[in-house]
Amino acid sequence: MRDTYILGVSMTRFGKFLDKGLKDLAYEPVWNVIYESKIDPHKIEIVFVGNAYAGLITGQESIRGQVMLREVGITRIPIINVENACASGSTAFFLAHKAVASGDVDLALALGVEKLFCDDTGKSLKALSTSSDIDIEGRMGVLFAGIYSMRVRAHMERYGITKEQFAKVSVKNHEHGALNPYAQYRNRVTVDEVLNSRMIADPITLLMTCPMGDGGAAVLIGTKEMAKAMGKRPVRVGASVLGSYGFIRKDEPNITSRVAQKAYEEAGIKPNDIQVAEVHDAVSAVELFLYEELGFCEPGESGRLIDEGITWLGGRLPVNPSGGLTAKGHPAGATGLAQITEIVWQMRQEAGERQIKPVPNIGLVENGGGNVAGETAVVAVHILFGE
Repeated sequence: MRDTYILGVSMTRFGKFLDKGLKDLAYEPVWNVIYESKIDPHKIEIVFVGNAYAGLITGQESIRGQVMLREVGITRIPIINVENACASGSTAFFLAHKAVASGDVDLALALGVEKLFCDDTGKSLKALSTSSDIDIEGRMGVLFAGIYSMRVRAHMERYGITKEQFAKVSVKNHEHGALNPYAQYRNRVTVDEVLNSRMIADPITLLMTCPMGDGGAAVLIGTKEMAKAMGKRPVRVGASVLGSYGFIRKDEPNITSRVAQKAYEEAGIKPNDIQVAEVHDAVSAVELFLYEELGFCEPGESGRLIDEGITWLGGRLPVNPSGGLTAKGHPAGATGLAQITEIVWQMRQEAGERQIKPVPNIGLVENGGGNVAGETAVVAVHILFGE
């Protein structure tokens, strides 16, 4: 397997765009990565298109990628549709990376697009609820907020983590999002505002949750020679690992820990080598769990990281400098690629007001999706190196 490099990255602003469809949301990021990478689009050899819910919301099934890329002007080559819940975009990246690493192709495009807003919010929420076993969890009426709530309450009881610490994650991510022109929400919030917002599933409040969103993101993956020819800092894919849920005992690591450990081994690093991270904070409290599961701290110590400002911009390990899902938004199929885009922007000093200093050299992306048997159904972890 050979090394792969990220060439261009791009994303639309995330938000509510009732006047835009899947084709509109795909066109902008694809052509932006082509322009940035300075490559002939005819040299793209394969495309992986991540999307989770278009079939249920728009009615477009089966050939979503082919339909979207028809407007872009990419035809004839293999276009592979990828559906893997909220990790669809990360899965598309995983497959594009593997295609180039194997030597099968030299240039692969990963595209993620999601259109969650329509004229019927109930329809959108029903679509999102299908990312579980509908014959078991679905019939029980268990929604994601309820699943997160049970995890949060158990963690609070075991380690003494507080609601105020969960709220601080939302405050941090909204602070970061306010600096990001691509974020869905650019407003700052206070701890009191977060705690006093509408209760969703105790102790999770409205401002602790991520919004639905529309958006697209794209990443072009190629060879080292292509990366050097771009004239920008080369960004190498050190690891790209994908895993699925498993039935585990209490003393066994969960899916995120398992996948992360494999990614660290593949990249040849340890958790304390990470200098910036984008993680899947579908609910702000989950970000604290992820600090522990990714090895950034010991179990029960995540509250200290947020209290001491370690994971804020200006801290030792900024997490979600983009604003995370909480502020940037969460168009499911695009989320993983947008996370990768942020890390690359940080490494290339293209992050504007939220630029991390000193410029990071090693970054991590964690993206999850769905729920089966109490575990996240799929988790992807990618580790990137700025050269």
